[in-house]
Amino acid sequence: MPNSWKISAYDRKVIIQDALIAHEVDEEFDPTIVITGFEVLPHEPDDWVLEAYLPRKPTKADKASFAGLFSDDAPKLVIEELPETDWVTESQQGVDPIRAGRFYVRTAEHDTPRDQSLTDFVIPASQAFGTGQHETTAGCLAMLDLMKRQGVIVRNHADIGTGTGLLAFAAMDLWPDALATASDIDPVCEDVVEVNAVTNHFALGDSNGELLMVTADGMIDPVLEVRGPYDLLIANILAGPLVELAPEFSNAVIEDGHILLAGLLTEQEPDVRRAYRRAGFRLAKRLVNGDWSILWLRKRTSF
Repeated sequence: MPNSWKISAYDRKVIIQDALIAHEVDEEFDPTIVITGFEVLPHEPDDWVLEAYLPRKPTKADKASFAGLFSDDAPKLVIEELPETDWVTESQQGVDPIRAGRFYVRTAEHDTPRDQSLTDFVIPASQAFGTGQHETTAGCLAMLDLMKRQGVIVRNHADIGTGTGLLAFAAMDLWPDALATASDIDPVCEDVVEVNAVTNHFALGDSNGELLMVTADGMIDPVLEVRGPYDLLIANILAGPLVELAPEFSNAVIEDGHILLAGLLTEQEPDVRRAYRRAGFRLAKRLVNGDWSILWLRKRTSF
């Protein structure tokens, strides 16, 4: 198996975030290239890096495509060959545990929390995103906890773009008798979610209190259709797909049902909220975690 390669470009936060948005809306961008952006050092919050991970040595076209994400002249590109390893897993090794609401998320290398009132999740580094360390995932955990504390009743929920299954597990912990479904477009996630469910003592199956995992693109799946409509949909994905899926999500949520959206930068929030308002949703709560917005919306098509 050939080693993977990485292209890096360093610039100011606003420049990198604009490049991330450009990548999100570029439907022609090579899907085999994984793009990510983040701050370089915690004490230098305006210094960011944009990284592209490729399964091959970058071609001239690859470099041009990456550079084209920048509206002005692209910064200097740094190209390096990576050792033969799973870069997603490697990047998550040794991550510190996080606490979000009543939830404590850690890898197996860390001890259980001393506070016994916390719900302890063990989510190992894997070939899927969503271990809890990212602001969007942590924000969703905190918002789910808030929904429960404010009396939201859920009998049927689905986590769309589940990754590791963490948010689906959190919803199952909060509403243990509900029908629970998780889906992801990446078939790798199916095995990942099943392993994590066993590790965290969640039953797999299609009955209430059990988790059913499917591989699906958005809501286009017969299982997702027949298991709906839902009291709660969770979608921690990206702003572009969230906007596109607003009508499908609306059709899948009951009147007065709830949807939890994340994966959008704060500057992308107006577009997302506009799309969901047209689809019949109204804002219930908003949480900002770092540069990311987490939105709890409620379907209210009649007043």
